[in-house]
Amino acid sequence: MPLEPKNLKNLLLSLWQHVESRRKIQLIWLIVLMVAASFAEVLSLGALLPFLGALTSPDNILSSPKAVFLVDWFGIHSPKDLLKPLTIIFCITVFIAAITRLVLLRFTTKLSYALGADLSISVYRKTLYQPYLVHVSRNTSELISGIATKTSSVILHVINPLLIAISSTIILLSILSVLVVINPLVALILFFGFGLLYLIIIKLTKNRLIENSQRIAEDTTSVVKSLQEGLGGIRDVLLGRAQEIYCDTYTKADHALRRAQASNFFIGNSPRFVIEASGMILISLVALQLAINGSETTIMVIGLFALGAQRLLPLLQQLYNSWTTIKGNEQTLRDIINLLDQQIPYLDNYKLIDEKLIRLKHNIELDGVSFSYASSLPTVIKDISLLIHKGDRVGFIGTTGSGKSTLLDILMALLVPTSGSLKVDGVPINQANAPKWQLNIAHVPQSIYLMDCSIAENIAFGERKESIDIDKVRAAAQKAQIAKTIESWRDGYDTMVGEKGVKLSGGQRQRIAIARALYRQADLIVFDEATSALDQETEELLMEAIQSLSSDLTVLIIAHRTSTLRGCNIIVELRHGQIVNTGSYTDLITRSYGKSAGTPH
Repeated sequence: MPLEPKNLKNLLLSLWQHVESRRKIQLIWLIVLMVAASFAEVLSLGALLPFLGALTSPDNILSSPKAVFLVDWFGIHSPKDLLKPLTIIFCITVFIAAITRLVLLRFTTKLSYALGADLSISVYRKTLYQPYLVHVSRNTSELISGIATKTSSVILHVINPLLIAISSTIILLSILSVLVVINPLVALILFFGFGLLYLIIIKLTKNRLIENSQRIAEDTTSVVKSLQEGLGGIRDVLLGRAQEIYCDTYTKADHALRRAQASNFFIGNSPRFVIEASGMILISLVALQLAINGSETTIMVIGLFALGAQRLLPLLQQLYNSWTTIKGNEQTLRDIINLLDQQIPYLDNYKLIDEKLIRLKHNIELDGVSFSYASSLPTVIKDISLLIHKGDRVGFIGTTGSGKSTLLDILMALLVPTSGSLKVDGVPINQANAPKWQLNIAHVPQSIYLMDCSIAENIAFGERKESIDIDKVRAAAQKAQIAKTIESWRDGYDTMVGEKGVKLSGGQRQRIAIARALYRQADLIVFDEATSALDQETEELLMEAIQSLSSDLTVLIIAHRTSTLRGCNIIVELRHGQIVNTGSYTDLITRSYGKSAGTPH
């Protein structure tokens, strides 16, 4: 896992590095639109001054040298004639400013969600391409919450507020520049007065926002974990009447999450009311001072600054609210950056053509292989050497924890040996060329993963629906001895299996898993306790289907019953991560157990 950036600035810079080039170009155009919107705001403010002048001192406007062009253009001859064109100009500029802001809002929102989609896809892709050892060491709930929930949170609470903050800053500076030109002292008093209040509030709320940020990140994961565990084990939950336990766990996490979010919302929005009241007081004091000084343009200036304050205050509030929103989700952003910073090792090796695959022609060899999941953990596989010839049926037996599944993971190049080597036809398999070997392997696990889609899509797992070869699907189903069953159903290969294959029996699920393996036309098929959940009769039928497979296929089987391995020409017994016996089925039973072939293990 990459090092965590230390502060918000570094996090945002890291986020920028993960933005695609085309999005960066779109962001540049968005900034151009922000500048245009700021000009529109300045134009509306500039049109207000002559409009107020026409209302209060029309004679001064008419005699002004700056108004000569307007007077000649509209053919104005009296002060009253000024009011109509200036009103029209002011209304037009206000309308243009509103439309520009509306267009800006639309483009800002679209771009922020497009950026979020890019990031979400990138996180998902980089996570899927991580080595198997990384996946087994992670909590699935953390990954799901990061990809699905936290990425959405980054869109809503980081990217969108950041774009709004940039837009607000550009427009704010433009409006401020106009006010400074008209009356520098009053403009600076207004800006720095409001700004100082916000800075004080930021100082007071910063630590609370950081605490809420950590709480939101942690509880988002806890909520997903509670849902996943409760719904994933619903059978045991119902049988054990454990509903309230999971409801309580969810309630605690969800309430804590909502409280942190509510706290952030209050901190982000509450200053507006204090600032608005302060603004009204400040403007009234400025008006009083101008009136005392007897200024002839008092109403014009007050009107202008009232409108300026009316525009400045929401912009300052948007800036502050954007900051609190981003700060309140800093930990969530950090989690997403860590996922985005994942490196994909040997990515090019996943984009292969058939000619580059490592095909099994002669044998697979384990040469002095040892393995440990981490340097601090005990060795699971200890100095194993084994030669498997093409077409062999090899069975693996041993007590729980003897290292059977880990050994098969090494043979499938999912795990890299801590020492020793895996070779296919003399070619050492490592992380760089592992994908070229793995594409020739089919795996049938104990717990079959079936998608909630059709039989055909499940057999052709990993292939796009429009690319499925239905003849190849039928042939695989035929070899797996389930074709007759499927074709007897009304919808045949279009039959929906339900979530996790709930509409199928255990034997049917296993046969579909075998058909899936055969559809891939792999050189090596691995059965990892694939029959352990079946009754003995169903298991025997399934093993008959396995034994009828082509002699060119190499089959590796882990079984919990010795009788399951009757058709294997080699049986390997493991104990404490070491091979203690190898031989034929008859030899192993006679030498090691001295009992009948049906004895379970």
